[in-house]
Amino acid sequence: MTDREIHSWLTDMDGVLVHEGAALPGAAEFIRALRDAGRPFLILTNNSIYTPRDLRARLHGAGLDVPEDAIWTSALATATFLAEQEPGGSAYAIGEAGLTTALHEAGYTLTESDPDYVVLGETRTYSFEALTKAIRLVQAGAKFIGTNPDVTGPSAEGDLPATGAVAAMISAAAGRKPYYVGKPNPMMFRSALNRIEAHSETTAMVGDRMDTDIVAGIEAGLQTFLVLSGSTRREDLDRFPFRPNHVVDSVADLVDRAAQ
Repeated sequence: MTDREIHSWLTDMDGVLVHEGAALPGAAEFIRALRDAGRPFLILTNNSIYTPRDLRARLHGAGLDVPEDAIWTSALATATFLAEQEPGGSAYAIGEAGLTTALHEAGYTLTESDPDYVVLGETRTYSFEALTKAIRLVQAGAKFIGTNPDVTGPSAEGDLPATGAVAAMISAAAGRKPYYVGKPNPMMFRSALNRIEAHSETTAMVGDRMDTDIVAGIEAGLQTFLVLSGSTRREDLDRFPFRPNHVVDSVADLVDRAAQ
């Protein structure tokens, strides 16, 4: 496949750089190479629970030195999208600090009274009362937005219901489907490119999932690198009608390229 010159990088977080709180082989060296070379980069995550400051601290605990402004979450992408669609609008938000902080910083008012949008993010404590409120607001005409379509999230005890699963319940009751901003929507990638003033023709996406990272990277016009350190296995590739530009074992295989 075509191999283009790369000036900037986007990379997924879980399965590429970290796994269950521990840095994956080559992750620290990859980040260091990007920083030393002065390459613009962003770490993308569909996790909308945490603010970039929170995630920076978590990555630092894993031994990865990542600036706060190099982290781009689905909550930030959602807030950016809403600010462009309805500047100074209002939202009823279900989520944690990552989402509510992003909406506030985008100039949004959080309210339960006739909001422009119902925005659903991820939280460890979904409230039946809050979900009922969301259903009634959507029925009353509020536009329905989800930060990402992931149906499960990881925990030490096993999978937890995530944004996509809870959104399906609201949709079934309210009769309206949400618009998801996070991966695999290339909208998240385009907002990330704008943030680092990068061009799709000279930007690479590194991910561990064909159905989110790679397909969104392809649709956004990026060069794509699939790492086999996360969800997708080599034997899974033939199940998909599209291919990444490159397949590597881990981000450790990209350190030299990041340093160029």
